[in-house]
Amino acid sequence: MAKLQFRVLYREFLFRMVDLELLSVQGDMNKLLGQFAAVLVLVSIGQALHVVSVLDSASHMPRAELLIRAWPVEHSLVTMTMLVVGLFAVLSWDSIFPSRRDVLVLAPLPIRARTFFLAKVAASATALSVTVAALNALPGFVLPVALAPPDNGGLLNLILSLVSLRSFAAHWITVLAAGAFVFCCVLGVQGLAAQLLPRRRFLRVSAFLQMAAFSLFLSLYLLEPSMTTPKALAAPENQRLLACLPSYWFLGLFQLLNGSMHPALAPPAHRALGGLAVAVFAAATAFLLSYFRTLRRIVEEPDILPGARRASWLPRFGRPLETAVVQFSIRMLLRSRQHRVILAFYWGIGFAIVILLAKTRFAQQAPQVNVSMLVSSIVMLCVAVLGTRVVFSMPLELRANWIFRMAPVRGGPEFLAATRRSLFVLAVIPVWAASATLFLSVWPWRSAIGHLIVLGLLAIIFADLCLLGFRKIPFTCSYLPGKSYAHMAIWAFVVLQILLSIGAEYERRALENPAAYVALLFILCAAACGIRWRASALANKPESELQFDEEPAPALQGLGLRRDGILPLS
Repeated sequence: MAKLQFRVLYREFLFRMVDLELLSVQGDMNKLLGQFAAVLVLVSIGQALHVVSVLDSASHMPRAELLIRAWPVEHSLVTMTMLVVGLFAVLSWDSIFPSRRDVLVLAPLPIRARTFFLAKVAASATALSVTVAALNALPGFVLPVALAPPDNGGLLNLILSLVSLRSFAAHWITVLAAGAFVFCCVLGVQGLAAQLLPRRRFLRVSAFLQMAAFSLFLSLYLLEPSMTTPKALAAPENQRLLACLPSYWFLGLFQLLNGSMHPALAPPAHRALGGLAVAVFAAATAFLLSYFRTLRRIVEEPDILPGARRASWLPRFGRPLETAVVQFSIRMLLRSRQHRVILAFYWGIGFAIVILLAKTRFAQQAPQVNVSMLVSSIVMLCVAVLGTRVVFSMPLELRANWIFRMAPVRGGPEFLAATRRSLFVLAVIPVWAASATLFLSVWPWRSAIGHLIVLGLLAIIFADLCLLGFRKIPFTCSYLPGKSYAHMAIWAFVVLQILLSIGAEYERRALENPAAYVALLFILCAAACGIRWRASALANKPESELQFDEEPAPALQGLGLRRDGILPLS
């Protein structure tokens, strides 16, 4: 009986890494998880090509020099693994520890806390292992082959095969240990906060810890200095910094397991072993306390309490309908931890692109009008609008939709205008205001104002494009996974980056030529008017009712009956 309970709970916890209550009735979780795996495999292919390109050119070197030449490649694989596992831990923040629903549903049942605990641990370990395996699927095989000595046949061939096998085992042990270290650190910090704070205060602090962890992982990945040479690793001025960068610890661990230890990597390898032991102990302690001490607190302490009545701090945003939708969107975003994290993920991508541009181009160009800053502002605008549009499609509390279903309202241009205003308030205005502050302080005022006008027109165009066919009240419609084609996002980003670079170069020249600038404004205004007209035409259609389910249940439900394994045609 206990084994059956374990299998049922294990499967339930494994598929609850994504909040199932947000999904439409017709949603396909397997397709969503398949797209996530496809993105990781694409990254894995890129990492494998990087390994081949770097080590193939150094294949003629002596083995000692080849191993040192491989340090940047190994460090890149370890760093990418730690970043992906960190993002996975942040996105599954609420699914790792027990929730109120878990306690209320499972406590009356004859299920031991030990079974509950082991099923949650096994589900988390499986998800972590699959994530690391998908990311290192190709580099984990290419790197050991590239580091193996040349094949000479006979007994020497057998010895070299064993050397390659040791590199294979060293790589996989290292990436799994690095992923476990990051995951256990997140568990330890979250569990420590859960034990020290009351339930209501922990739920408030947890949201900020979640966003802080996301920012920390992304910042470390983008801003981490490169010190993958023996001279840099042995320099006394770098020792304090190396002690604070775990990715170099696990680079030393790989060399230790591979039998190619360099004296400069000995201290980081010892830190990796010690840090992993401390992280595992902290995570195990937090997990045990959460299941054998915190479960009672979850039931006894309320998640929220009624607050004191206060005056409304939000201003009016136009007509009553527009004001209601905008204020509702702002309040829902402030109250929902999941939506804030998803939005922070998109904003983090935008900041990552800006940081990469700053590291590669800003320092090479004069502090005047340049393509890098133009592209950065447009990218941040696109990412902010897209991220806000995505969270608009995810409900906060799907079971509360009966309030909107019973209201005597229907879709149309009025609701489209209200949603557009919400998108501008939450995404466009913050980016535009920050861009105005930056450009007016570093550029000549004529060029700054000219670009801000272009940025505003681009905001109108992109916002209307995102709202084409949008017939929902933000945060009130179920979510259907598998429609975003996330596995194509990398290729779409590459194409978009090329188009943005070409367009930003044209804008830079137009800012220096009044005639070209007027022509650019004319093109953008025509595009904005055309897209606005198309969006209004779609909203004016008779069938443009408000939508509360991404894909409603069909009027006729098929039973899927088959005869002799063949689906009958009639």
